[in-house]
Amino acid sequence: MRPAIYGYLRATAVTLTDGPAERTRRELAEYAEREGFTLDNVFTEQVECSESAFNTMLDALKRGEVRHMVVPSLEHFTHLSGLQDAIRQHVRRETGACIWVVRGQR
Repeated sequence: MRPAIYGYLRATAVTLTDGPAERTRRELAEYAEREGFTLDNVFTEQVECSESAFNTMLDALKRGEVRHMVVPSLEHFTHLSGLQDAIRQHVRRETGACIWVVRGQR
């Protein structure tokens, strides 16, 4: 059985079923499969939503059932390159999870 991995992405607008967010979810699933994982859940941050998908994902990672997460790129954390590594370190420190990046650094 393959280990589970969570996905995280930031959606900038409400998308249709086959819109950019859906294509990105498929990309995450394909990447997870290639790397030997099963994509369990994709936490999608939406600007118009008051609940933070990022915090929900952190809580799920803290429960320890899943030890890996994947993002399409570090820009899904923030567009500010100086903060990308800080967020990555925060996730690791808070959850112990390994972060996989589809496009860019691991």
